[in-house]
Amino acid sequence: MKLRPEEKAFLRQLALAAVEAAVRRLDPPDPHQLAQKEGLELGPHLLAPSGVFVTLHRQDQLRGCIGYIEGHRPLVDAVVDNGRSAAVKDPRFTPVTEAELPSLTVELSVLTPLEPVAGPEEIVIGQHGIVLNIRGQRAVFLPQVATEQGWDLATTLGHLSLKAGAGPQDWQEGAIFQVFEAEVF
Repeated sequence: MKLRPEEKAFLRQLALAAVEAAVRRLDPPDPHQLAQKEGLELGPHLLAPSGVFVTLHRQDQLRGCIGYIEGHRPLVDAVVDNGRSAAVKDPRFTPVTEAELPSLTVELSVLTPLEPVAGPEEIVIGQHGIVLNIRGQRAVFLPQVATEQGWDLATTLGHLSLKAGAGPQDWQEGAIFQVFEAEVF
């Protein structure tokens, strides 16, 4: 899916509104009302079910990241859900405070559907997000994670294996891989 610039801007605005509402303990924003207020029609890209992650940063440091790998809800609704969750439900962080709101930046990663790959040799670092399934455990990295960390494929898969609760070399035997791409903005 290729989102238009105005759709990207709307989704970022929607995510920020969802973050603010969650932090202030207000009702979540209504995507349809916000679109009407902005004079934007919610077209098929915004209403189609899509996987999406909302990532929050404060002063270039990760502050929260929650998402859906697969599209179970319309994109606009998934952005609201994940924006709220990234702000107050990411178990790695304390909830975002009102004082932090002005310094937060939001990044969205709209995902393509998952595709199975035969093995790690088919994974392209920087292009593919990776889902690793190993012994009933599952872990995911967005496409930008490995490049942001400066990891090669083996290092990435080692970290992903650890994230899934397995040993750092366990991805080499019996793991199942799926990949996806992301439109990041």
